[in-house]
Amino acid sequence: MRLRQPPLVGFIGAGIALGPTGLGIIANNDYVSLLAELGVVVLLFFIGMELSIKAFILTLRQALLVAGGQLAAALIAGSVIVIAIHARFEEAIILGFIFALSSTVVAMKMLEDMGVLRGEAGRIAVGVLIAQDIAVVPMLIFVSSLAGKGTDPWDVAVKVVIAVGLLGGVLWWFGGHRKLRIPYAEQIAEKTELLALGSLAICFAAAAISGLAGLSPVYGAFLAGIVAGNSTLRSRVIPVIEPIQSVLVVVFFLSIGLLIDLSFIRTHFIEVMGVSVIVIAVKSVLNIFLLRKTGSSADTALIAGLSMAQIGEFSFVLASAGFAGGLLGNSLYRLSIAVTAVSLLVSPVWVGMMHRLEGAATQGIETYREALAAAYAHELHEVHRGRAAFSRLTHGMHVRYRALRLAIYHRRSVRK
Repeated sequence: MRLRQPPLVGFIGAGIALGPTGLGIIANNDYVSLLAELGVVVLLFFIGMELSIKAFILTLRQALLVAGGQLAAALIAGSVIVIAIHARFEEAIILGFIFALSSTVVAMKMLEDMGVLRGEAGRIAVGVLIAQDIAVVPMLIFVSSLAGKGTDPWDVAVKVVIAVGLLGGVLWWFGGHRKLRIPYAEQIAEKTELLALGSLAICFAAAAISGLAGLSPVYGAFLAGIVAGNSTLRSRVIPVIEPIQSVLVVVFFLSIGLLIDLSFIRTHFIEVMGVSVIVIAVKSVLNIFLLRKTGSSADTALIAGLSMAQIGEFSFVLASAGFAGGLLGNSLYRLSIAVTAVSLLVSPVWVGMMHRLEGAATQGIETYREALAAAYAHELHEVHRGRAAFSRLTHGMHVRYRALRLAIYHRRSVRK
């Protein structure tokens, strides 16, 4: 914070310092990773509670189109990379899946820090991120089938239909009915311990059932959050759950730092940084393009698109599943893990940019060039001042140089 950076940069930095390739204080991050997964589950539960059903339904079509476009573009990019390095077809698919996903945790945190999470950009970003989280289910099943675990394609289709159907049914029900009345709500409304334990029990029970059914645990937690958020205890539960969710999300960022292999990055610095910059830049442009084409305004597309420019936390899971199944080579696995971690670390840098662009957007600016010019007006002014000062300096040096040459020429003429 003293360096004027988001605190999550410090959390990731702490993970790097404590990790196996840092000071080595934490040699095994399995337990930290478990807590991080719990943090993601609680975060999706919390998002579900705060979700506006009507606003989400309005953005659902756009979210599906944008998520589909992201996946198609990522699969094409993965194929190009694999062709360039002469790798296998299975690796192209897994790399495409990895690149397509964005981080729900990081994006939500950035939007919340900006104060736009509940605005139009936040609603659209949440819709796209939820669509991506649902897509993780068939992705994992597909990777398992490629690994030779005998998954039936019809089974994949059935699970996807069930996931979409359940979400649609829940949204339809709460979109046209009153809030759900919880038994004994009046008796437990002031009991903080019961509210916390009961909410977490519902969250993790739904996540466990969803996971056992072959769906993503975070999908079940999200559905449970929608149900809890449309109950009569919503206003009581949110302030109780928020501190728990915040602590677990901090552990999530710490686990990202623990996963960063400094020795691999040092050895392959150019490759890791080059791929990371290309992925973030391409995803930013692609997200903005897709959001604009599906009806978002320029400022909304800019803010929502930049917030989803990183690679997501579930990409770690997909990369690990591909590596364990022998579908992803060791070099590509370590590269994908490094690029994912670096993209998550670099993402908070976009926070300052989005703050400025949001301020510029409120001025009624319609083009991106005007928005960037307004957002960085101070820096551009300083650049112009520096350029003017440099011009004055070079002009003065040129005048002195010519005066010196003239003086030397005059002295030589006098001597002759």
